[in-house]
Amino acid sequence: MARVGLGAALAVLSACGQADFSEQEKRAIASLSLSALGELPHDPSNRFADNPHAAAFGETLFFDTGMSANGAVACATCHLPERQFQDDLALAEGVGTTHRRTMPLANAAYSPWQFWDGRKDSLWSQALDPIEDAAEHGFDRAAVAHRVVAHHREAYEAIFGPLPDLSTVPAHGSPRGNPGAQDAWRRLQEDERYAVDRLYANVGKALDAFQRTIRHQPTRFDRFADAVSAGQEPAGEAALTALETEGLRLFIGKANCIDCHNGPRFTDDHFHNTGVPPVPGLPEDRGRAGIIEKLLADPFNCLGAFSDADEAECGELRFMVTASPELERAFKTPSLRGAASRPPYMHSGQIATLEAVIDHYSEAPKPVSGISQISPVIFTDRGRLALIAFLKTLDDDLSDP
Repeated sequence: MARVGLGAALAVLSACGQADFSEQEKRAIASLSLSALGELPHDPSNRFADNPHAAAFGETLFFDTGMSANGAVACATCHLPERQFQDDLALAEGVGTTHRRTMPLANAAYSPWQFWDGRKDSLWSQALDPIEDAAEHGFDRAAVAHRVVAHHREAYEAIFGPLPDLSTVPAHGSPRGNPGAQDAWRRLQEDERYAVDRLYANVGKALDAFQRTIRHQPTRFDRFADAVSAGQEPAGEAALTALETEGLRLFIGKANCIDCHNGPRFTDDHFHNTGVPPVPGLPEDRGRAGIIEKLLADPFNCLGAFSDADEAECGELRFMVTASPELERAFKTPSLRGAASRPPYMHSGQIATLEAVIDHYSEAPKPVSGISQISPVIFTDRGRLALIAFLKTLDDDLSDP
């Protein structure tokens, strides 16, 4: 949901013909349909992004539990294909418990920023982060390199060329991780570190190629939106109930949900402080404000040595906002496609139900720090039911690739 005027009332609208919308409403509805989603954006930082062989290799890596400290965690451990590539948990569980909710992956390649705080600027760079996170895979890049050599040589070399000689590289080593791994990394020669980093980046690029194939499928709302846009009365599988239609009118109208949940993916890909409370016992989480320096210094970002992009092609990174009060405790707007069936909600699963989410935006509590971007709004009981009914029309037909 987005900001509305203080004390604004959401009147319940009488049911009317489902195609009886104003021209402005029709344009808004059309903008939300998957039919309005353009081609998958080109990723200049990954020249293998649309290589089908890289995607097949990436799928293998996605399910490879051998790339974890305990041999039991893969990307698919938290990103379950049968659950919209997420895990239904408030806090993701890898080799340990994380501090954040798992985000679904469908159409993530359309976003310029990855993770709740946007600390990665590409899907391939994003894919590398959990592997070395102590609570997720708990692995390290040298160990990944040795696993590729031992188990994925043929697939890797068919795409990226000959693997480097790792005979002098220890079994474990990384600038992240435990002190032993960090010490081993420091003892490597510069060319050895570069070779491991290059291989590691290519693992991310293959995972990116696979994740680009994970797409949303049209839902009942999309069939409805396409009928309305065509000037037809929605019928059959394209029809919405009167309650669902009321929820749609609120969503694009007086509730202003569309301010942030816009476009065919129902997200503006921006970061907002909406007063979501912290979880007791978890470390302080400043959201976007807390990751800017890390993002700029990341060797795997668009401007880094392992990117395939020219500097001019890295506009999002070069011109991003790096200092603003609005970044404090600001988190990425999640897509609402499929959201009705994947509680809990918010970046650390703070809110258990859609009803409670609407209550949160109705009350608009003050944030513990930073500047909230929402204002209180009064919902009628019917309005709450209508919004939830509408959101459920975004929840069917989502499938894995």
